[in-house]
Amino acid sequence: MPRLLRSHSTETWLVIILLSICLVLSLVSDQFFTLANLFNLLNTSSTNLIFAVGLLVVLIAGGIDISFAVAASVVQYVVAIALMHIGGGNWVIGLSVAAVAGIGLGAVNAALIHYFRIISIVVTIATFNVYFGLLMFFTRGVSIYNLPEWWTHRMVLFEYQQANGSWAELTLPVAVMAVCVLATWLLIRHSTTGRQLYAFGDNPEGARRLGINIAAMQFIAFGWLGLMAGIAGLVQVHYAQEVVPNALIGRELDVLAAVVLGGARLGGGRGTVLGCILGVLLVSVTQNGLNLLGISPYAFKMIIGAVILLAITLSNAPLAKIIAGLRQRSRA
Repeated sequence: MPRLLRSHSTETWLVIILLSICLVLSLVSDQFFTLANLFNLLNTSSTNLIFAVGLLVVLIAGGIDISFAVAASVVQYVVAIALMHIGGGNWVIGLSVAAVAGIGLGAVNAALIHYFRIISIVVTIATFNVYFGLLMFFTRGVSIYNLPEWWTHRMVLFEYQQANGSWAELTLPVAVMAVCVLATWLLIRHSTTGRQLYAFGDNPEGARRLGINIAAMQFIAFGWLGLMAGIAGLVQVHYAQEVVPNALIGRELDVLAAVVLGGARLGGGRGTVLGCILGVLLVSVTQNGLNLLGISPYAFKMIIGAVILLAITLSNAPLAKIIAGLRQRSRA
């Protein structure tokens, strides 16, 4: 057990905390530990988890991006308009257009960061505002409801009728999320590119001296996030049944909090897909529990802000060192 805690400390503690929160919520709310609520958690968390695995790659590479939610909104409109011009299309065409548009927006960020030597947080704050401004200017804030049937048709992967007559359903977004998670895991853990991303994020100068293509690392990282943002945009429209220009605005902080809570270091070079999943689930379960208990949503925003602040503070300080330091102080 001590060896497990040392090798996978973040994931282990997240599992313990997540199970503890679930136990408390199941005791204080009879609605929490039901199949319908658990399936609904997976359905609603799918978009954020797709965002999260994309952001994980950027954080591993030592960058940060807060424009991905707006990029996903832009992709939604691009796909909707493109499909209108070709008479409807299908999932293959929709995903292809979303992938190209998302990767293109991610590449813009990577190009600005690499060629103009601007730090990623500044670039993505700028592109956040540029993308959102252009989106609202051209769309005038008007939502799109007349969408192709394949995009809005609810696809149920698994359903179960509960004793009270209600249905618990797992829908298409969960399957898309699983594919994105698997693809990201294969990229960062089972490819040469993934090892190079970790090396680049941990020590950019050392990676450059080893012959790693710095430009390629940045374009791959931000391009991957752009790809995930495009896919997440399509999934969110499928779930919401409409394209709304500001529907995803604000999710970037929730996702960032979840990913850093899962162990990704803001300084780069660290992070796992498992930790990312657990971080998203912890944030989602906390939000769901607060809703079931009737607590103000502003309390959730306070929690998210505290998580981000704590992550920044502890990003370069391993948990073991912090605990050891507290023990030394208590003995003194």
